[in-house]
Amino acid sequence: MLGGGHNFAVDRAVGDEIERVMPGLRESARVSRAFLGRAVRYLAGQGIRQFLDIGSGIPTVGNVHEVAQAQHPDCRVVYVDHDPVAVAHSELMLASNDRAAVVHADMRDPEKILDSPELRGLLDLDEPVGLLMLLMLHWIPDEHGPSELVGRYRDALAPGSFLALTHVTGDHQGENLAEATEVIKESRSPDQVTLRTHAEVSRLFAGFEIVDPGLVGCGEWRPSGPADIAGAAAMNMLVYAGIGRKN
Repeated sequence: MLGGGHNFAVDRAVGDEIERVMPGLRESARVSRAFLGRAVRYLAGQGIRQFLDIGSGIPTVGNVHEVAQAQHPDCRVVYVDHDPVAVAHSELMLASNDRAAVVHADMRDPEKILDSPELRGLLDLDEPVGLLMLLMLHWIPDEHGPSELVGRYRDALAPGSFLALTHVTGDHQGENLAEATEVIKESRSPDQVTLRTHAEVSRLFAGFEIVDPGLVGCGEWRPSGPADIAGAAAMNMLVYAGIGRKN
C-alpha cells in the first residue's frame, strides 16, 4: 500500500481489491506511516533511547532505527515479527548495525520476546522503552484479550516508558470499510480485522497517561505539514493514533 518493492503478489492482489472498494486507502497507509516517524522523533525528544517495535513487517522506507538513530546515534532498536520472510529481510538490513536487532516471535507471546537474547542484548528494561504497536492490535480479537496483552508488556516496562499505538476504526467510515474487511475475510487469511471504537481503543492505554493531543486520527496527531495529512478527511480518521506514558 506504500508503493514499496518488498512485498508479494498475493498481498498486492488483496491490496488492490481493498483499494477498489475503499478508494483512498493507499493515502491512509501513507498517513499512518508518517505517524511512525513523528512518534519516534517525539519519543526521542522525550529522552527515549531504546525502542521495541512489535510487528515491524518487511522493511520499507523510514524504519524505526533509521528515524531514531538520525535523532540520536546511540538509540537501540529491537524489531519483532512472526513472519520468517520479514525477519530474514530485517536480518540482512541490520547486519552492519550493532544497535538494532530482530526477534522472530508472535506478539501474543510477550515473555518469549522480552526474554529473547536479542532483546536482552540491546535493551535495558530497567530503563524507559518506547514500545510501538502500530497497526497491530486490530488483528487481536476480543476473545484473545488485547487489553490484557498490552498489560503484560506494560508491566515489564520501567516507569517513564511510552506506548505508541495505532488501530483501525469504523467510527468515521461507511459501508466501504465493511466491504473492505469482507475482502480480507474472503482472502481466507488467518488474520482478520477487529474494528474498535474510540472508547475501546482508549482502554488499550490502561496504565498509560495519553499525551496531547490524545487519541485522534493519524493525520491529526501533531502533523508537521501537509504531507502528514490525507486530502480526504475520512482517510485521516480511518486509523486512530495515540501515545501514552507509563507513570
